[in-house]
Amino acid sequence: MIKIAIIELCNVVLAVNIVGLPDKTVAESRERIRAALNSINLLLPPKRITVNLSPADLLKEGSHYDLAIAIGLLVVMNVIPVEKVQSYIIMGELALDSRVIPVSGVLPTAINAKKDNKGVICPRGNGVEAVWVKNVSILAIEKLTDIIRHFKGEQLIQPVIFNYSDAPKEKRLVPDMKDIKGQVVAKRAAEIAAAGGHNMLLVGPPGTGKSMLAKRFIGLLPDLTEQEIIDVNIISSITKTGNEIFKVTRPFREPHHSCSMPAMIGGGKNAKPGEITMAHNGVLFLDELPEFPRLVLDSLRQPLEDRKVTVARANAHITYPANFQLIAAMNPCRCGYLGDASRSCNKAPKCGTDYKNKISGPLLDRIDICIEMPNVSILSPEISVEGESTKIIRERVIAARKVQTERYSELNIRCNSEVSGEAFNKFTEPDQAGLELLKYVLKENYISNRGYTRVLKVARTIADLAKSEEVKRAHIAEALNHRIKVY
Repeated sequence: MIKIAIIELCNVVLAVNIVGLPDKTVAESRERIRAALNSINLLLPPKRITVNLSPADLLKEGSHYDLAIAIGLLVVMNVIPVEKVQSYIIMGELALDSRVIPVSGVLPTAINAKKDNKGVICPRGNGVEAVWVKNVSILAIEKLTDIIRHFKGEQLIQPVIFNYSDAPKEKRLVPDMKDIKGQVVAKRAAEIAAAGGHNMLLVGPPGTGKSMLAKRFIGLLPDLTEQEIIDVNIISSITKTGNEIFKVTRPFREPHHSCSMPAMIGGGKNAKPGEITMAHNGVLFLDELPEFPRLVLDSLRQPLEDRKVTVARANAHITYPANFQLIAAMNPCRCGYLGDASRSCNKAPKCGTDYKNKISGPLLDRIDICIEMPNVSILSPEISVEGESTKIIRERVIAARKVQTERYSELNIRCNSEVSGEAFNKFTEPDQAGLELLKYVLKENYISNRGYTRVLKVARTIADLAKSEEVKRAHIAEALNHRIKVY
């Protein structure tokens, strides 16, 4: 909340004070506002002006307060009637010539305004983003004079027209899966992971196509739903200055292994969202997994379970969504050629064990599918065999996802990887032969109790791809085959 007081004192020079714990950007807004008003031939009164940003104990940051403060000054100067602006949330940055510059966070602001039955005054550059929220009064302005003329009835602000079909959309060209020669097992695992929303780890020597497969994986996933599109664009809105392009594709984030913990999970001085939040409803690809700092990798354990992350700082305690699909890749050892007698180093197999131990057991336990990708010689006959295209595999994935959507329609669950509780017991119960197989691997300590549930979820997805109502022993066996090897 912004309140402005003008105190009339004798022999007091013009002074504008902003109180309420503003940061440097907010404190400098007084000079931007002064110059903007001068550019439209409006002078601040020669009095002491105090702008109070409430609540006073919360740090205020960003340039989006400029427009609200300027309009507040116009109200107390009797240029704009107060009743005209009381029903609006106002945000925008002012240039020195009174132009209104786009800012971040307009989309979530418009959503909040709809809940409070208010309108939004924002920069013209944010207008398309704001009108994504239907049934909200949006006044998108290019200059400060636009809002003055509008409320005086001299020239009404033209509404922003938004047509979803005509809106500029994000375009992404995803390479085709048929570019990957051989690796039939790995491509089958990718299909299962896409169909059920499962996390996947690819292990193999350099040059086997791990990164190629991961970067083509996003093309197998179904289109975003309407709510998922809104969620993706909200996150994009608060992490950058405006959404000029409508994002309709799933995010694909691939941070470098030098990524810090605040950059990965969110944080920093003002608890900003991290990579896992920007990958919400999409894919987080971690190449060279063991090269990431141990603390950064272990920080993923809770978000992988809860599908959200809470960033706690001294001045902020914020929960961000983090429903992402983890795809990771790694070499079997530091030199990369463990198991290859002609190329592996003289430290084998200890080097492989030490390298794998950089990844904690609890994190590995949360990865549903672990696949070994062997080195395929370019002279091998299977190189000449053209594999299935992304389009063909995606059709099977979408069909399996449709089955899951119908199955969990009343449970707010999108795919098999999210199922839990009574729904898990009801929909993933295997046949007797499959149950006996699971009891055996549990008895031999091949998998943990968490691994047991994850194997069943993967088996449920394999059954869906096979159009089977029942989870059978063959589905359990394939799910186990995709998991046990990495241990």
